[in-house]
Amino acid sequence: MKLIPLIELSRGATLECQHFGAVAVVNRHGALLAHAGDAQWLTFTRSTLKALQALPFVASGGPGHFGFSPQQVALLCASHNGEDKHVAQVQDMLDKAGLGIQTLKCGCHVPVFVELGLPAPQGAAFDERHNNCSGKHAGFLAHCVQKGWALESYLDPAHPLQQAIRQDVARAARVPQESLKMGIDGCSAPNYALPLAHLALAYARLASGAADPEFGDSFALLGEAMTAHPDMVSGTGRNDLAFIQAGRGDWVSKVGADGVQVLGSKSRGEAFAIKIIDGNKAALFAASVEVLDQLGWLDGTQREELRPWRAEAIVNARGLQVGERKPAFRLQPSH
Repeated sequence: MKLIPLIELSRGATLECQHFGAVAVVNRHGALLAHAGDAQWLTFTRSTLKALQALPFVASGGPGHFGFSPQQVALLCASHNGEDKHVAQVQDMLDKAGLGIQTLKCGCHVPVFVELGLPAPQGAAFDERHNNCSGKHAGFLAHCVQKGWALESYLDPAHPLQQAIRQDVARAARVPQESLKMGIDGCSAPNYALPLAHLALAYARLASGAADPEFGDSFALLGEAMTAHPDMVSGTGRNDLAFIQAGRGDWVSKVGADGVQVLGSKSRGEAFAIKIIDGNKAALFAASVEVLDQLGWLDGTQREELRPWRAEAIVNARGLQVGERKPAFRLQPSH
């Protein structure tokens, strides 16, 4: 495993921090186009997996069966803020499947919007619907209702739902199913580690939509929902909302916990996956914008729109610039 410095921080003129990681750029046919560091680095996908976890449900016609809206299809792939609009959509998904809140096994945490400093209603009470993964879990449960599978054990790796997900993740990423390394994610669902290049491949295929020979209809439905409703994929002040909006309908972006992000271009049929090993969010977002820039995917307007995510200036509590955050890598073309 070869990791390289992707982002460096200086204070004054002295190097203070380095954030190591790797990048893989892949087209929808699986060809590695460029990389920085180890393109085959095995890393947990975390929430970037959500669009792939939705494949069995979408391929079986689940969204149409339950009358899920495009916003609700986007929520299948979301790490949402837990804002009122997200909670209302999740509740509607549960209602359409004939389910109660108590069936959600994702747990409850303080909503992301509170962590971001957005005001919470006085006396607000939070429940599982506010979990950033509740849209995914509502989709899991709806699929179980559709198939007549047990609800209580839907997160068990041996459950038919999770077995179907494992199979489709392997197919989408083009890895042998037996090679998938499993862990349990923050929402208690099974999660899988993939080589970066194969995670990028899955998103290049997702972005290609109907052009994909295996999952075309499903990828088209998911990708179109994500680009049409990025506020459902994340929410106010979030990275995926900003990146998808900057892509003007061309980019499918998904961030995952602990320093992973994937972004696919529909027009190019290409995607990149990036991992920062220390999980630093500011470094991850800065490196992602730099990858977009080095790939030539940014015009001048997009570069300005995403400038805040570079977080180039390090500012202290008084608003004084005390350092700089800079990219430290160049993508290497693959031959």
